[in-house]
Amino acid sequence: MRDIVLVTVDSLRAGHVGWHGYDRNTTPNLDQRAASAQTFTSAFAHACSTRPSFPSIMTSSYALEYGGFERLSSKRTTIAELLEEAGYETAGFHSNLYLSADFGYDRGFSRFFDSKSDPGTLAKLRQEVKTHLDSDGHLYGFLQQAFNATEKRAGIELGSAYIDAEEITDRALSWASSTSSNPRFLWVHYMDVHHPYVPPAEHQRRFRDEPVTDRDAVQLRRKMLESPEEITDQEFNTLIDLYDSEIAYVDAQVDRLIETLQTEWENDPVIAFTADHGEEFLDHGGFSHSATFHDEVIHVPLLVGTGEEETGESDNLVGLMDLAPTLADKADVDRPGTYRGQPLSQVEDQWNRSEVIAEWTDTDTDDRRFAVRTTNWKYIREENGDEQLYDLTADPDEMNDLATETLDVLSDLRETLEDHLVTLDESREDLGDVEMDEEVRQRLRDLGYQE
Repeated sequence: MRDIVLVTVDSLRAGHVGWHGYDRNTTPNLDQRAASAQTFTSAFAHACSTRPSFPSIMTSSYALEYGGFERLSSKRTTIAELLEEAGYETAGFHSNLYLSADFGYDRGFSRFFDSKSDPGTLAKLRQEVKTHLDSDGHLYGFLQQAFNATEKRAGIELGSAYIDAEEITDRALSWASSTSSNPRFLWVHYMDVHHPYVPPAEHQRRFRDEPVTDRDAVQLRRKMLESPEEITDQEFNTLIDLYDSEIAYVDAQVDRLIETLQTEWENDPVIAFTADHGEEFLDHGGFSHSATFHDEVIHVPLLVGTGEEETGESDNLVGLMDLAPTLADKADVDRPGTYRGQPLSQVEDQWNRSEVIAEWTDTDTDDRRFAVRTTNWKYIREENGDEQLYDLTADPDEMNDLATETLDVLSDLRETLEDHLVTLDESREDLGDVEMDEEVRQRLRDLGYQE
């Protein structure tokens, strides 16, 4: 059985990746690997943010199945559980607390680092204060206001919501060199492309003459989130520079990870690379990745490299729920009946995916939002019944809503969604709420999440 490496990057939109045609040199190392791998130019996430996207990636099931994405139901089988049962040594490394053991993402991993117990040195000052103070007390409130005011006015980040790519890579490689078990499955998730964008200066110099200081980058991030309408053209260009620089930084670290593994591990591992979702830069009036389903948010890069003859570019419609079945196929293990995706090895001759369905729900109000993305059309429906329809052939930027005009297409896509809703109802269960301490909640807020 082959060693398998799954690399995921938070917030990486396909349109800013070299092999997708981006005109900036953001991913030179990954572009080289893409040339000798299978690449999928029409790959889409099944959700618009991390929490609802990862059930599809790790369990090949929809976010709202089995009680939703509050935590992974025991009825879902993670790819790590599947491979561990088949005899793989397994490890996962990341620092997104929504993918922590609290939410079930440690299942199947014999070594799992999610940064909850060891958040890194940059975050410890803020967290130490919060750990030892009553969060309802006056002193806590005063200090929290001081932290926020300092970050907002001075642009100084007193804590860090995630661990940077270099340290995550170091941790993964340390594990990889310490285990001689064969076969092995390694999952590494990088957070750096998620805001705040504070890339190393050396990577900024690829795109701008003068690097942006961390202070100015954090200040600009605050403005981007709190007053997006006030962002100037120059500030917008700076945000793009910072985002692209983060991509370049992660590209270098992913290359270091893969090259080292290919050197140290005896057999050439299968490499899968993707993102959980993309990022908006005023494409539809906002920043970041709010609950929208436009392509800047759900179109993601995807490559699978096997070191064999399976190479080439496919424009067939694929979803991230096809990833876990693909890895199971590479490991030559049977996939469970709960897996809804298909192995990507079938993409050219046995492929029958006609749409990718994306989902999101407000975990406080239970309001749901859905999208059906076909090759030529995008249908979006909100809980209140509002609908949008876009002709992706004539209007790839999704600017002209045809929901009141193209009734035949609308009817077909409504029917597809109604069938999907029946599927969700069939797997309904109550998972309860996940209890999070204030330290975890604050780190998630620092990333812009509202837990």
